[in-house]
Amino acid sequence: MDLPPTGTELAPPPFTLMRPARQEAPVVLVSAHSGRRYPVEFLQAARLDPLALRKSEDAFVEELLAAAPELGLPLLAAEFPRAFCDANREPWELDPGMFDTPLPHWVNSASPRVGAGLGTIARIVASGEPIYRRRLSFEEAERRVRGCWEPFHAALLALIGETQSRFGSCLVLDCHSMPSQALPGTPAPEIVLGDAHGTAANPRAVRHVETSLQRLGFRVRRNDPYAGGYITRRYGRPREAVHVVQIELARSLYMDESRIERGQGFAAMQARLTGFLGEMAETDWTMLG
Repeated sequence: MDLPPTGTELAPPPFTLMRPARQEAPVVLVSAHSGRRYPVEFLQAARLDPLALRKSEDAFVEELLAAAPELGLPLLAAEFPRAFCDANREPWELDPGMFDTPLPHWVNSASPRVGAGLGTIARIVASGEPIYRRRLSFEEAERRVRGCWEPFHAALLALIGETQSRFGSCLVLDCHSMPSQALPGTPAPEIVLGDAHGTAANPRAVRHVETSLQRLGFRVRRNDPYAGGYITRRYGRPREAVHVVQIELARSLYMDESRIERGQGFAAMQARLTGFLGEMAETDWTMLG
């Protein structure tokens, strides 16, 4: 398979890793979908305008978590946008109908996510509109996986390993956002925690995260409608002392969803989450094993 073209390594890194001066707890923050660095060639290939493309983002999530390093917790954030390459998918979930030649036999083209148009290289944005005006070459997809997906996951894996080596365990908080219209129930939850239905994290750790958020006044629900994506299910190995909890934040609390702009509630939401992160940094995590 072809590697990224010469010079790719000189481009801006596909992620930002914000490290604390000293890590205070075995907790790692991840934002895989808040990237908004849109390559020119991608915009030229898209039939949608930039605002429509941005509807797939978990916009501003990394900003809501910006206090993490000051509180002693590392924060890993993708710089590439979800519509360009989705870091919360397997590396090779690709839709054959998007490409101008047959895909390699080892590509996963049968996953439900591919069928929904939301594979590693998405066919549609989150609101359902098709992204591209033409078919892609497999080489284009490969460059995105090699240049974005793989470095991001290498950084996450290394961060988990460093944390586990130092503390004996690791809790990954995999942070995302959710559109208001996707939330069933009255009143709708403001935060949904996903632990892959009890398989990705120690139940005591999930309960502690839940209780901490509830103390800050959030309405919290578990695993409905989001139980956790690839990151949660791939890295959550409680028996190996690696735990992952996906956190979905209701966008209506802090942004204008139609215009993708910070809303009047942004500062208040950021302050509440800073309080949450402070408690995570001060928790005795011996419960993780």
